[in-house]
Amino acid sequence: SLTVAAECDADGADLVIVGVTAPAKDEDEDKEEEEDEEDENDEEDKEEEPPVLTGKAAELDDALGGALSDLMSENSKAFKNGAKAGSVTPTLRVAVPGSKAKRYILLGLGAEGKDLEDGDLTKIGKVLASKCNAEKKVKTCAVFLPPKIVPDSSTLADVSSAFYAALYSDNRYRTGAKVKKLVEDLETVTIVPEGGVEDADAASASVAAGRNLAAGIFLTKDIVNAPHNVLNSESLAETAERIAAESGGRITATILGKEECEERGMGAYLGVARGSETDPRFIHLTYKPEGEIKKKVGVIGKGLLFDTGGYNIKTAMMVLMKFDCGGAAAVLGAARAVGALAPEGVEAHFIVAACENMINQKAMVPSDILTASNGKTIEVDNTDAEGRLTLADALVYADKELGCESIIELSTLTGACMVSLGKQIAGVWTSDDDLAKQLESVSKDTGDKSWRMPLAKEYNDQLESKIADIKNC
Repeated sequence: SLTVAAECDADGADLVIVGVTAPAKDEDEDKEEEEDEEDENDEEDKEEEPPVLTGKAAELDDALGGALSDLMSENSKAFKNGAKAGSVTPTLRVAVPGSKAKRYILLGLGAEGKDLEDGDLTKIGKVLASKCNAEKKVKTCAVFLPPKIVPDSSTLADVSSAFYAALYSDNRYRTGAKVKKLVEDLETVTIVPEGGVEDADAASASVAAGRNLAAGIFLTKDIVNAPHNVLNSESLAETAERIAAESGGRITATILGKEECEERGMGAYLGVARGSETDPRFIHLTYKPEGEIKKKVGVIGKGLLFDTGGYNIKTAMMVLMKFDCGGAAAVLGAARAVGALAPEGVEAHFIVAACENMINQKAMVPSDILTASNGKTIEVDNTDAEGRLTLADALVYADKELGCESIIELSTLTGACMVSLGKQIAGVWTSDDDLAKQLESVSKDTGDKSWRMPLAKEYNDQLESKIADIKNC
């Protein structure tokens, strides 16, 4: 477990990780260093920077007879006094008579006086988890961090969520020696902010918040990783009901079956679901906070548990199509986290129109005309453009039936987004500038990168249908 303490005896820990910051540099020095990094030929001629240790790092260095300074000197080219956040030195092992060896690692936290960059706290959390896992037979770990990293307890949530999330391992379908156990022997990791902890309760609450966020991430990964013969629309609905049951009454679950969807005229969603092995399940989780509700938001996720492409069958990457429920997985993971965190002032609705896009005698075919729940008719030009059909009715539901003020939709809608932005950046489409700014701010805070894409009206002509209101590609 991850804890926070005002003090911790380094001698009592099996592994000690000490955060260090590089000496502050002016802008000219930073510019020269960047130019040197671009020219690898200069590395051999560049003079090594002397090690600089302060605070707890200097105290431990003195106790170890300068061993930490030597460790920095030996790795100066790669570690650079810790100038890059998330960088680490090799492990220093110190023999202790009558006991097992103590292990020390220096963790880079960037330059002194320089603000942390977006995602740095996430990097630090991941590195802590990685090192705790790599160092076998470690039961206790002490992590000493300077005030730069823990100016207040709120930053601990980011470190905590990244730490726990990095320890995910899906062993549901592994047996025997194939089971991968992480940090098998680890019992406690204690973060010790230099200068003490002003509010122990707030610090503990932040660590717990990070752990709750990680639990949502774990659920998201479990859903995405589950094969279709295990996870279908019915079992996903059961997962949603379990989220509500475990929320302590903060979340309620409403599951609409086929008949209830028909009553609402959800012809676009049900058109895709016609080829499903199991009946469709329209999932709606509602979180209502205590006290005044200032905002009502909807979060919708694409919930295709498997996508063959339908009669426009996929010719490549079909083995990856269990991932087409990634949006739904993210939404349900978020619901789990929100239920645990209980944010104030926001009523949140989590919506998934779950089904599969399969081929059988009932499945939709190209040229079919579907009628969405808002009365709009849609010509099916391509059965592999099915996600937008299911999402159409989910969006109408969030808007018209629930009256959500802001709606965020998450989906693995097209592989073309990876062609445009790669695998590390999510595309964002919105005509609302204020919402775009909010999402950009959250993206920077979490380190989950995103990029706003254009919504050019010139492309609307491509949606024109000769026989319906609109077509689906």
